[in-house]
Amino acid sequence: MKFDSPIFDGIRVKQDEDRKLRMNCPVCAWPNCQAPATHRAPKGRLREGQYWRFCIDHVREYNRSYNYFSGMSEDAVARYQKDALTGHRPTWKMGMNGSGRTRGPEFGPTTDPLGFFREFGGRSDWQPPPEPPESERRMIRNVERKALDTLGLEVDATKAEIKTRFKMLVKRHHPDANGGDRTFEDRLRDIIQAYNYLKAAGYC
Repeated sequence: MKFDSPIFDGIRVKQDEDRKLRMNCPVCAWPNCQAPATHRAPKGRLREGQYWRFCIDHVREYNRSYNYFSGMSEDAVARYQKDALTGHRPTWKMGMNGSGRTRGPEFGPTTDPLGFFREFGGRSDWQPPPEPPESERRMIRNVERKALDTLGLEVDATKAEIKTRFKMLVKRHHPDANGGDRTFEDRLRDIIQAYNYLKAAGYC
């Protein structure tokens, strides 16, 4: 009794799909080979979408010698690899569209503080926006307000004012300035913490 017969495929829980495939496949395209062509192999460059049909042994042999770039110069291979980065689609310089016309007016009022678009052929007639006052640019958080309040300062205090006030308060509340009295130690700790926070936040 032959257990690899197609007769048993109808009663097996897991049918032999490979044998079915071999029975329905064409003959291998390799010269003098009569095995079923169960595998595809690409025909090569300029013949995309076309395949040879080989058996498992000959498709392995074909793949070992297959070279998509065969017959191309080194420059052509380099250009192909570069174009492959964009999926072989056309590209243009930044600030340009496909017709080569400089883009810009459709963007409306734009700013280019680093000269990025100007460097790549874009508009160069931009004007930087007016700088807002320092007090408007800086967003004050509650913890920053509390730190400034600990030093007895307003939110628009300058860096020099913060440093001057800190030095003055440390001298006033330090135990050495009060004959060794540690009554103001907690107050001094709060002042130092507030100053360190403002320093880390870039206020001074």
